[in-house]
Amino acid sequence: MPTIRVLLMYLVSGTLCLALTAQAQTPNPASGSAASAKAIFAGGCFWCVEEAYDKVPGVISTTSGYVGGQTKNPTYEQVSTGRTGHAEAVQVVYDPVKVSYEKLLDVFWRNIDPTQRDAQFCDHGSPYRSGIFYIDETQMKLAVTSKTALVKSKPFKGEIVTEITKATEFYPAEDYHQGYHQKNPIRYKFYKTGCGREARLKELWGNPRD
Repeated sequence: MPTIRVLLMYLVSGTLCLALTAQAQTPNPASGSAASAKAIFAGGCFWCVEEAYDKVPGVISTTSGYVGGQTKNPTYEQVSTGRTGHAEAVQVVYDPVKVSYEKLLDVFWRNIDPTQRDAQFCDHGSPYRSGIFYIDETQMKLAVTSKTALVKSKPFKGEIVTEITKATEFYPAEDYHQGYHQKNPIRYKFYKTGCGREARLKELWGNPRD
């Protein structure tokens, strides 16, 4: 686990520990509505992926969690060891009338470094790998098409190593991880800047765009 994130985790635990022990984990967003759909993306630190998708019109909710591993109901500490096989990921619930899955894929690519294997920016290890976890065949085909197009048009050097994988069960992360960029804006900015995320994204993609 990176030093910057370790320091932040100690700060959070010191101020929120008593409150968090009385709280249950955040449940999965409701998915029974015909007006909503789900997508799952892994782009390193799930705090940052949440922030990216929270800005997208048509996104209903984002939930940080773990996907792609073998251990049931894993904890952050377990996932961080790399032994559970999970990746930090974000489950996006969205209104397909207002935003397409293709648009969500575009947002995904422009918020990751697809040339890093088992890492994203300062975070290293398999839990921080980038990946698109498709829920159905339609998402799989769109993800493959999107990656193929990027391979042909990418504005940077380096092999694209981002995985496209069928989603396994998604487990929501602990409550203190949910909406971290909103609940702890100063600590979040310190982490994001120190991790070099924005600088590397600008190097890869140029100035950010909607």
